[in-house]
Amino acid sequence: MKGKRNIGKRLLRNKGALFGLVVIGAAIVVAILAYFIAPDSSPDANRIIVEIGGRKPGLRQEFLLLKKQAPVEQVPFFHRLLYGQEDPFDYIPISGFSRQGDSLIVRKYVDDGVFERRAYPQATAHIAMKRFWLGTDKYGRDILSRLLIGVRVSLAVGMVTVLLSLSVGVLLGALAGYFRGRVDEIILWLVNVIWSIPTLLLVFAIMLVLGKGFWQVFVAIGLTLWVNVARIVRGQVLAVREREYVEAARALGYSHSRILFRHILPNVMAPVWVVAASNFASAIVIEAGLSFLGVGVQPPQPSWGLMIKENYNFIITHNPMLALAPGIAIMLLVLAFNLLGNGLRDVLNVRV
Repeated sequence: MKGKRNIGKRLLRNKGALFGLVVIGAAIVVAILAYFIAPDSSPDANRIIVEIGGRKPGLRQEFLLLKKQAPVEQVPFFHRLLYGQEDPFDYIPISGFSRQGDSLIVRKYVDDGVFERRAYPQATAHIAMKRFWLGTDKYGRDILSRLLIGVRVSLAVGMVTVLLSLSVGVLLGALAGYFRGRVDEIILWLVNVIWSIPTLLLVFAIMLVLGKGFWQVFVAIGLTLWVNVARIVRGQVLAVREREYVEAARALGYSHSRILFRHILPNVMAPVWVVAASNFASAIVIEAGLSFLGVGVQPPQPSWGLMIKENYNFIITHNPMLALAPGIAIMLLVLAFNLLGNGLRDVLNVRV
């Protein structure tokens, strides 16, 4: 326990690792509370207002909020936490309004510089001013809201990928290093075959088998990043399998599974945690690339890679921030995990 505390203190003294921990911690908080802090709390932040599509950051727009004909039920707390709350209003962009008796007279936005006057009963409508801090995409959706909710995809794909890559890589690497011989040859052959296939090509092949979808992407990425874990674990197990405590365990008649999982693996996991942080960062980049290519997370679910795909045309026109914002978010989160991995490597004094 004391050793773990010392590792934690040394990690916090590493400025790069501390920065990474702060960014990762903030991302986790945002992912959990996304629908409560996002300006657009509708499911998937998919409030489409095509009249204001492609606007620059800082846009202030006045809206007429018109109650929907079908009443919208308030969902329970945990449902909103996970999926958001459907909008009870339709959002209609306007440019000015006045009141006459029980009616609101508004200048409804039609097109650039084109407005028409309409009257709405005050009982079913009211006026609200909204600010779009990072602008709107081509569908008029709030970029900031989709950015905040999209962090869930990046963290989820990283977590699933790390769990899968560690599960498969540690198991196969441990078996190869411990039993050696024929088992080692077969596993090394598999590692070399997987390693020789480009990552994106292998992901595409796995997705052809699993199908295209949200969880299929996570599983496909996870099944491509285990080889580095297996290679490292194999080398570590080979180095310690002849140590005195392992020989003593064999002499006492312990089973292979007990020796491997209770005596060897706990002593060789330090470099695995460093690789896990690296795999987390790699998974975020791969998922963003798949979504950009259209085979990852599917609309309308927000994903940072998908947001870049939907708005990259604006880079060479008048509003590059629509594509740069998710790109910067990807860069920061990947940098955070890489810095955390570097800090773990220095603290644990490992070579990977």
